[in-house]
Amino acid sequence: MTPTTILLTGGAGYIGSHTFVALHEAGFAPVILDDFSNSHPAVLQRLERITGRAPVVERGDVRDTPFVESVLRRHRIAGVVHFAGSKAVGESVAQPLKYFDNNIGGAISLLRAMEAVYLAPESWAPPTLVFSSSATVYGDPARVPITEDFPRSHTNPYGHTKLVIEDMLEAVRRSQPAWRIATLRYFNPVGAHPSGLIGEDPAGIPNNLMPFVTQVAVGQRPQLSVFGGDYPTPDGTGVRDYIHVDDLAAGHVAALRALSSGNSLTVNLGTGNGYSVLQVVQAFERASGRRIPYQIVARRPGDVAQCYADPSLARQLLGWEARKGIEEMCVDAWRWQSMNPKGYVGS
Repeated sequence: MTPTTILLTGGAGYIGSHTFVALHEAGFAPVILDDFSNSHPAVLQRLERITGRAPVVERGDVRDTPFVESVLRRHRIAGVVHFAGSKAVGESVAQPLKYFDNNIGGAISLLRAMEAVYLAPESWAPPTLVFSSSATVYGDPARVPITEDFPRSHTNPYGHTKLVIEDMLEAVRRSQPAWRIATLRYFNPVGAHPSGLIGEDPAGIPNNLMPFVTQVAVGQRPQLSVFGGDYPTPDGTGVRDYIHVDDLAAGHVAALRALSSGNSLTVNLGTGNGYSVLQVVQAFERASGRRIPYQIVARRPGDVAQCYADPSLARQLLGWEARKGIEEMCVDAWRWQSMNPKGYVGS
């Protein structure tokens, strides 16, 4: 039986590469589409070492609609997981046009290509899409834990792009009921594959907490900047729902399987537990045996005090739940960083 072929836009990135492994292990045939603007080609050799098979890769920009359409046809893609886009909250505040162009423009291009292929008479599959959304669509939540029926808003351009794309997907689904769409609202992905071969390797100064902590631990940076120590939280630092990237990858496999029934869905992917910045620092110090010096600095624009999920709907609809706790997240993140002090550079 021929494995089902799944296209991963942005598949060489942090979450995309881990989802590639999860799909391969689940019996799918993943194909990567990436322009490598925010990822490193060395990840491809690492994926081959993990899976025993060289990845099938299409190098290009998801905003190139004819190119995307050709990829869908040539590989007879049966479903798409859309990761491609810019993802840093702080950068989005400083460069909003980049985010509207990359994220919204990329989504429109992909949807046009999928419409041309899967709504055509000769189509071999229904239009099936798993979208990489974000808990930022909840804005500054009035309370926690967050359920999927919370009001949506945004506090930064990154979150705004995710919200707009969610609305586009709903409009597309209503106009063409053949669409099968899973919108996955991620909370905070951290950790790395247990092999230590793939992990989070941000370009420049990290925008997220865990890679900043790991770079301090490995000696790349002198100390951690903690953005805000005066939030209304137990220790004054921001509280987030951190989810192991392997658990997140498993959520995508579960979503693709759920879409085979023909029903669209929107779910949170999180653990349901909130940890403050300082709690994460302490957990990482235990995992690494290294001290993490830090300095509390001003809040970042667009950040919120608390954000953690109620993941019960994902358990109900997908049969999925996060299995790895904060200690394992930190152990795996430290293994990745200590094995690859400079990330993929030099690989």
